[in-house]
Amino acid sequence: MTPPRHDVAALTGFARDLCRAAGLDAEKAQAVAQTLVESDLLGHVTHGLALLPRYLEDALSGGMTREGEPEVLRDRGACLTWNGRRLPGPWLVHKALDIALERAASFGTATVAIADSHHIGCLAAYLTRATERGFLMVLSSSASAASAVAPFGAISGVLAPDPMAAGIPTDGDPILMDVSASITTINMAGQLQKAGARYPHPWVQDAEGQPSTDPAVLSQGGTLLPAGGLDHGQKGYAWALLNEALTQGLSGYGRADRPTGWTASVLLQLYDPEAFAGQAQFLRQTSHTAAACRAATPRPGGPPVRLPGESGLAHRRAALRDGLALSPAIWSGLQASAAKLSVAGPA
Repeated sequence: MTPPRHDVAALTGFARDLCRAAGLDAEKAQAVAQTLVESDLLGHVTHGLALLPRYLEDALSGGMTREGEPEVLRDRGACLTWNGRRLPGPWLVHKALDIALERAASFGTATVAIADSHHIGCLAAYLTRATERGFLMVLSSSASAASAVAPFGAISGVLAPDPMAAGIPTDGDPILMDVSASITTINMAGQLQKAGARYPHPWVQDAEGQPSTDPAVLSQGGTLLPAGGLDHGQKGYAWALLNEALTQGLSGYGRADRPTGWTASVLLQLYDPEAFAGQAQFLRQTSHTAAACRAATPRPGGPPVRLPGESGLAHRRAALRDGLALSPAIWSGLQASAAKLSVAGPA
């Protein structure tokens, strides 16, 4: 049975109302709602509205700070560092992006490091705000309280999935990449467990280091494998170390502080191509490479080559036109939150 489709504006308003009922002010509630819906629009269902019930629980329990502003730790113009004070991650990232867009236009580049943010959701959900302005954006995040990923060659968990996203303008749709240094994510593992499903390939290992397709091994001492798996996992391992240096090292808050709860360290970077070789030259290069990739001969019997973000943008356009479908599990989670907070759902 096909899940019912929801009007995107009504669904965003519903999510915003839930956030308001949990104590967030209007601006923070709108940022959280809009970002999570945008994640679902792009097809990143593990990091969209599926996260909202837990966000709401954290807001009510004190795991998320509901009021106030980030603390400015250092500001040197093109470089800005905040203590996020565990404020809502989507609001912090959008606020940082507002500042970075203004400063990158002056300095050519701008970087914002955020210590101790609450979870920021799907990284890809922020990218088009920059690419629509012609800026290249790189966004990195790490969960310093998480240790679900084993370093390459180990069986004990030390690292987090450590995602990195980038929005690259071209003369057509932007390239939108959002990838993790681990093969899969903690949220995906949780969703598979609830559904009684398995991974299509051995992306995790059990407590003895044996590869497995069963997400349940993660609750039994197992770990996620770094990108590249047992074969070439040194690549994902190295990437994770770089990501944690960029996010936790530059923000000054991370594993060394032994944090608990749902915390994120973040690094947002913007580049204005006009400040380098120029916008025209930038687009000439990125568009040429994008076209060459699309024109590459596909594997025998395989589909045409796509660019990162291509299917997500197509999904977004279709959902805006026809409505956004949510799985029964996600919808029931939202309904349960609505009942708890006495919020009326959309028609």
